[in-house]
Amino acid sequence: MKNSSLLNANDTAKHKALLNNAVSTLLQITQKIDHKELEKTVTDIKERIDDPFMFVIAGEVKAGKSSFINALLDANKEICKVAASPMTDTIQQIVYGEKESITDINEYLKRITQPVEILKEIAIVDTPGTNTIVDHHQEITERFIPSSDLIVFVFESKNPYRQSAWDFFEFIKDEWKKKIIFILQQKDLMVPEDLVTNINGVKEYAVKQGIKDPKVFPVSALMELNGEKEESGFKPVRKYIQDNITGGKAPFLKILNNAETALNINDKIYKGVIIRKEQFQSDSRFRTDIRDTLDKQEEKTKRQVDQLVENLLASYDRITNKKKEKLKGGVGVVSMLRRSISSKFGKTKSPKEWFDALAADLEKDLNTEFKDKLREGVVDIADSIQTMGKLIDAKIKNSETILKDNHEIFSDIAERRANVLRDLQETFSGFLKSSENFYNRELIHGADDIAPNLAKGGGIAIIGMILTTLTSTIALDVTGGILTAIGFVFAGVTVGLNRSKIIKGYETEVANGRERIKEEITIKLNEYTTKIKNRINDNFVRFDQLLEEEQKTITYLEEEHHRITAEISQVKQEVAQMV
Repeated sequence: MKNSSLLNANDTAKHKALLNNAVSTLLQITQKIDHKELEKTVTDIKERIDDPFMFVIAGEVKAGKSSFINALLDANKEICKVAASPMTDTIQQIVYGEKESITDINEYLKRITQPVEILKEIAIVDTPGTNTIVDHHQEITERFIPSSDLIVFVFESKNPYRQSAWDFFEFIKDEWKKKIIFILQQKDLMVPEDLVTNINGVKEYAVKQGIKDPKVFPVSALMELNGEKEESGFKPVRKYIQDNITGGKAPFLKILNNAETALNINDKIYKGVIIRKEQFQSDSRFRTDIRDTLDKQEEKTKRQVDQLVENLLASYDRITNKKKEKLKGGVGVVSMLRRSISSKFGKTKSPKEWFDALAADLEKDLNTEFKDKLREGVVDIADSIQTMGKLIDAKIKNSETILKDNHEIFSDIAERRANVLRDLQETFSGFLKSSENFYNRELIHGADDIAPNLAKGGGIAIIGMILTTLTSTIALDVTGGILTAIGFVFAGVTVGLNRSKIIKGYETEVANGRERIKEEITIKLNEYTTKIKNRINDNFVRFDQLLEEEQKTITYLEEEHHRITAEISQVKQEVAQMV
């Protein structure tokens, strides 16, 4: 170690300021994640950066903690009350002060000031027994264990194996990784051989718990207070304190301990961030899978629409070409003249009747063929759209949960996510059951007349009925328009009418009709498919908002973690070179 004269106040102030900045950022993180316990702990660390090196005395009731403190302070007076029954039912913080005073901070905490020289470098916290007032041990852990610099475990020499004390020891060791020494009090009540056995027993247990070189000091406060200072065992304790803590080193050790505690909290939060990020990544993959599934199912449905239209057009071409050949054979001058003369004697149809019959046959053949083709094609298309909804429903129900709602740091976001996901599951299940979600008034003419019947279909099951109505309506409209246009072509036909003009007019209207079938059925069915896809996707609005917020928060937490780690590590490295 360097000479203590090199450890000056300027260095202390500089590194306290650097540490304070990092801890302030850490405090903002605890506020950002809304973790009240960690916020309180970090606030306490921040407020105690300028405090002296802190001893926390822990142990069971009647282990002799108060007597140990009185003897250690060597103040020739009873600073901590000692009685036959447990006296320490509160936490007592003992600090330096020019005058003696006792201040009640709250129901469970008192601050005692004493003009004792050693208290200029250290402060002592006397805690209740680990086997008493269990309801208020959280007060100890929240207020003093995180900002403590040395935990002094006091055991009765005759029985240092009580479970409550060792349970508390394990919590402190695992949770906060604090430096710990062991005191076996009341050694005057033990025969030397048994005392050695218990000293070794404590060391063995501590080693098993991960303490590499446990320091165990057998003492007798009674002997120390009675002036038996060579035999009391307090000299080795004071030498340990002098060699490792006091003599100008305490302020720097305090900085190192606070830095280590802040890093511990920072790392604890970051371990939670890692799990939180895994959940976010899993949810992002889930959401991408939802979008991809919707897109793929939409594309599949559109291919089926194309196939339906292709089949319709093939039938349309076949029927209209057949009628065109019949038209060619019947509109010659000779044929029309013969038909005109013959019709006067009632032997054949007049030209007008013949044209009307040709148009009627065309209408009948188209409607019959379209009805069959549409019925076959709509089944596949409806099934594809229904599958779209069912696939999404299954994926929602099977979404992966990594961040549990009992997580130590992020239970709140885990619970919020669980609520959003549960609402999504319930809402989407209801979405599939509601016929209104699959009914599109704008797409179907005469919607007011068919709406009541569609509503009886039961949610997603009405899609087939919707598509049948939609395509049938389009087919009727298109064929009706074609026949009307062809009717104008045939109107007023006389014997002298140019044959090529009639056929040309028929071909033009048939071509127009063909384009209308292709466009209207394709557009309407694709429009309906996309509409349903978008309605399904709209169910994820809250989930998407959660993902967006999570991405921002996780990025912030990661960046701040790395910054805090770098700043505190720098402080530790520089201060470690000074002690």
